[in-house]
Amino acid sequence: MGFVLPSCVLYLLATLLLVRAVAPDAAGPTRAWRLPALLAIALHGGYHLWVAWRTPGGPDMHFFAALSLVSLGMAAMTALVARGRMAAVGVVSFPLAALLLAVYHGYGHRPSSGLDWRLQLHAWLALLSYATLAVAALLAIMLWVQERALRRREFHAWLRALPPLTELETLLFRTIAVGFALLTATLLTGMMFVENLFAQHLVHKTVLSVLSWLVFGGLLLGRWRRGWRGTTAVRWTLVAMALLLLAFFGSKAVLELILKRTL
Repeated sequence: MGFVLPSCVLYLLATLLLVRAVAPDAAGPTRAWRLPALLAIALHGGYHLWVAWRTPGGPDMHFFAALSLVSLGMAAMTALVARGRMAAVGVVSFPLAALLLAVYHGYGHRPSSGLDWRLQLHAWLALLSYATLAVAALLAIMLWVQERALRRREFHAWLRALPPLTELETLLFRTIAVGFALLTATLLTGMMFVENLFAQHLVHKTVLSVLSWLVFGGLLLGRWRRGWRGTTAVRWTLVAMALLLLAFFGSKAVLELILKRTL
């Protein structure tokens, strides 16, 4: 608990400070939340390093460990990249990171045997792409909520806590582009380094990942050629992210938690 409890407390403190910073009646966004968020992220990452160091057989890449690592990536991107009202995504990503870290600690950890440096590279690229595209999904939900309220002429005070639509949309597509590049690298390394898809129970994971890649690619192409935006962008983003979640975490949940197999 030397890493976990302080990290969770700092994540929640950062969330409270962030809520105050982006509140409609706030004088302006402040950076008071950033220091506890960065400390929480450092402790979160330190916990995974400590687990990898003390557990023989390689780093833990199993279901709850992967969830915790993805939430760590989401929190890190929020703290390091988000500015001004864009930091509102931390209201979701910081508590989520605290929750998943606590769940992982409570469930326990196991080494992922049989992962050489090539498969570890593939796994880390996958986790980075999932974290980036999960942030994109949160941005898409923020965009949908804001557009829906404006279409209905529901000018709630909390709308002022969200970024302007044009800035939010721009950041959404930039995030998707980065995540798409990482997902492309993930699929390429998988093709290069994974020897037997059937023996390793990876066929369904690969098919769903490729479908997600096609949807994200189609969205970026539609944005470039036809100027897609708004509700169209939100729908494509969430469909692609749902496919990606099924590909990785859905398959891991079935194999590890239900069938009791290791990947």
